[in-house]
Amino acid sequence: MSQPTRQDWEARASKLQIEGRAFIDGQYVNASAGQTFDCISPVDGRFLAKVASCDAADAELAVRSARAAFESGVWSRQAPAARKAVMIRFSELLEQHAEELALLETLDMGKPIGDSLNVDLPGSVDSIRWSGEAIDKVYDEVAATSHDQLGLVTREAVGVVAAIVPWNFPLMMASWKLGPALATGNSVILKPSERSPLTAIRIAQLAIEAGLPKGVLNVLPGYGHTVGSALALHMDVDTVVFTGSTKIAKQLMVYAGESNMKRVWLEAGGKSPNIVFADAPDLQAAAESAAAAIAFNQGEVCTAGSRLLVEKSIKAEFLPLVVEAMKGWKAGHPLDPETNVGALVDSRQLEQVLGYIEAGKAEGAKILTGGQRVLEETGGTYVEPTLFDGVSNAMKIAREEIFGPVLSVIEFEDAEEAVRIANDTPYGLAAAVWTRDISKAHLTARALRAGSVWVNMYDGGDMTAPFGGFKQSGNGRDKSLHAFDKYTELKATWIKL
Repeated sequence: MSQPTRQDWEARASKLQIEGRAFIDGQYVNASAGQTFDCISPVDGRFLAKVASCDAADAELAVRSARAAFESGVWSRQAPAARKAVMIRFSELLEQHAEELALLETLDMGKPIGDSLNVDLPGSVDSIRWSGEAIDKVYDEVAATSHDQLGLVTREAVGVVAAIVPWNFPLMMASWKLGPALATGNSVILKPSERSPLTAIRIAQLAIEAGLPKGVLNVLPGYGHTVGSALALHMDVDTVVFTGSTKIAKQLMVYAGESNMKRVWLEAGGKSPNIVFADAPDLQAAAESAAAAIAFNQGEVCTAGSRLLVEKSIKAEFLPLVVEAMKGWKAGHPLDPETNVGALVDSRQLEQVLGYIEAGKAEGAKILTGGQRVLEETGGTYVEPTLFDGVSNAMKIAREEIFGPVLSVIEFEDAEEAVRIANDTPYGLAAAVWTRDISKAHLTARALRAGSVWVNMYDGGDMTAPFGGFKQSGNGRDKSLHAFDKYTELKATWIKL
């Protein structure tokens, strides 16, 4: 079967019926105050939909619905096997609607349709399915006691979960939260970013079709300072889970303290080091991986390999390979299946990325490739993948999360200096090490203060491995069975026999 062309995708886009309302208590509704905002595509500036702009009144309605569903036991007290069946059906519906959801994702956020269809959608489906499959295989515990006593350790759903997700992987990040939160029996209020809300709104109906009872999943589009803060401050929300900036993550911790001490689990920013030692097993592979680590998803990735640390003795040989690899990543129309770099999410992000490029030049770093806005005539927001050499770790482009395709090259003399530079950041989300020396690989990985370390590759892992960060990259973990810890409470029950 032939793959859809750009013309095919454009034709489908012209017929797309886009839902922009909130989803509360099992149905689509307008925001209580009737407020909306325009959803504009970064692909070419086209208008997509008017989206409900929810506020505190809508948060109140959604929390009431979620709490009522939870207390009724219609979902929370179902047998794990019954919840599993619904979750698997939900994943199947996502898979059946993959092309529609991928198109929404690309139009809304600007990523290449090939990535939406072949990366984001399979990852989202896998997350929902994996969590559903796992839930009836997680056992509680019996404590070691004397013969006349019985100690039980059980997990219980925490209650009402507010999941606040980012704009860069809208559906996949939502699925990372929804999978374990729903599988463990909670009610969830999903708050998508106002910059890419469309897939979150759409999948709410699919969840109902899968058999999820009304009230168990509510979706509230809107702004962080209105509906987001209302959820974080609400006295009847038990847990907030969040992926986004470190600045907002810190504010959510404050809100939790100001309200009901709700649990707050945060996945925040990153400035990840990609360390290439002189004894890397394949410099060509390392160069291609370094380019992909910053250019994929337009660099709008929390784990982007934005600091390329290169051992001084191979820098002259290695950098030309990286420059050449970067040239293979070219901005193009996101509905073209051949495009591998799409549009930045909006004009605000475009200006931020261009501002960092100017800051790098002002501080004395040298651009080896890229550095320009491109395709401006389309009305979209495109920037060339950019490579800076001559960067010190003190420069702004090496210290701050750019969230764009901007790579900084920093040289080092030995492993000790590489680790020192790598760890000299407030973040600790991810890192990579390229070496053929197994001892060096292990010792360096242990020394790096990061939640994920990849060896001789970049961005490895699947649903079986936890994902999250150290330091100001946050706490808690998505993916794997460890994610279930965020959505359950441990209860000790001690019985005298």
